[in-house]
Amino acid sequence: MTTKNTIAVLVNDHPGVLQRVSGLFGRRGFNIESITVGQSEEVGLSRMVIVTVGDENNLEQIEKQLYKLVDVIKVIDLSSKPMVARELAMIKVKAEPPQRPEIMGVVETFRAAVIDVGTTSLIVQVIGDTEKIDAMIELLKPYGIRELTRTGVTAMIRGNA
Repeated sequence: MTTKNTIAVLVNDHPGVLQRVSGLFGRRGFNIESITVGQSEEVGLSRMVIVTVGDENNLEQIEKQLYKLVDVIKVIDLSSKPMVARELAMIKVKAEPPQRPEIMGVVETFRAAVIDVGTTSLIVQVIGDTEKIDAMIELLKPYGIRELTRTGVTAMIRGNA
């Protein structure tokens, strides 16, 4: 059964590591739906959070192939455990003054924030799971989305693990 999988990869913080990891996915025919990379809690190591689609065999293959890369320290299947996952999006939406109260209603409903006000546009920041971001984008489309950027998913295992 094909499912969305979220994996965390702890890697050495060296130039080219991201390219080698993403290249591995491409060479094996696996698609990366989203990838985020940043410093980890340990100096000299970065954490990558990768969302990909595949079945259990695909995930097992990905894990085995990742461990063959010299700079990979640890691979964790986050989607097999209770996890917290979030994404951030910034959406620049056309907003003439008469439309702003309606748009603000959408912003408040999603507990989002207006982070910039222009003469004919607003930039809205929304944080949440992918479904929340997708829903907000759909509701803002009728007003006219001028620009959109998303971070991709980042995630952690819940609790003491």
